Amino acid sequence: MTETSAGFSRRSLELDAASEVDRIVAFLQENVLRRLHRQGAVVGISGGIDSSVVLALCARAFGPQRVVGILLPEQESSPESAGLAHLLAGRFDVMTVTEDITPALQGAGCYRRRDEAVKRVFPEFEPDWKSKITLPGNLLEEDRLNIFSLTVIRPDGSEQTQRLPLREYAQIVAASNFKQRARMAMLYYHAELRNYAVIGTPNKNERDMGFFVKYGDGGADINPIGHLFKSQVFQLARYLDVPVEIQQRPPTTDTYSAGSTQEEFFYRIPFEILDLVWLGYERGVPRKEIAAALGLSEDQVGRVIADIERKRRATDYLRAHPINLDPAG
Repeated sequence: MTETSAGFSRRSLELDAASEVDRIVAFLQENVLRRLHRQGAVVGISGGIDSSVVLALCARAFGPQRVVGILLPEQESSPESAGLAHLLAGRFDVMTVTEDITPALQGAGCYRRRDEAVKRVFPEFEPDWKSKITLPGNLLEEDRLNIFSLTVIRPDGSEQTQRLPLREYAQIVAASNFKQRARMAMLYYHAELRNYAVIGTPNKNERDMGFFVKYGDGGADINPIGHLFKSQVFQLARYLDVPVEIQQRPPTTDTYSAGSTQEEFFYRIPFEILDLVWLGYERGVPRKEIAAALGLSEDQVGRVIADIERKRRATDYLRAHPINLDPAG
């Protein structure tokens, strides 16, 4: 066994949660208070695990009185999200503000532009139907490329699914991204109002694989959990005593009207497998040893690694800073 792969197992992602929380809290204090000279934190909260952990970390770093949790619902948001967000804020004694962004999205044509593309795929689509985008099934079970499908759901619950052409995919995504960018604009309003910093919520999976909207949920002053795999975020949630209802909620995009989990929309594999394969890959652990530790075949491990690499290459532009021309001479 090589030095890099020594001891690789299902426990390799386990954190010393207390030490990691202390490290992130110190990072937040140093950068928000002393580097950015801001007096507190604004966090968009949705009842999801990532924003919940970030809010809990900020309450530790700055005190609950200097943290504001912003709820940013719109007409297609899950009703469950607001209830969980209020439960979270109550647990950590943080003030909340609710901003319904539906009028802003209507003004930008978010729903209209998206539904135009949906109707080109399903001409019978009606305003009271729901829709979502999905990828092929579990990556461990079949080796299929990341080709998106569109599912529409009628009021009676019946569904239809078709492969999504590139033009319609691009329009649906571009229109839906208004949601994340409108939310970030509102977060900065509340941050600037109070001389606070906007604290980002993307984890390592989202940041490195491009599961975020540029200048939307990818835009923030500080990203305190961008180095943590999703499964590690759950570890911090347990240590920080995030409400169990949030810990047990399947991670969701809460972007499409029909609702979809992050796994079916983007990742195609459970986080407890994805994260360990990725960690082994980063550490240079041979695929054979990763497979043995996780009870997978080498072919399955190879599929997961290939999918990570494809998504990272395809989304490099999302992580790029604006490109500036240097002065002449």
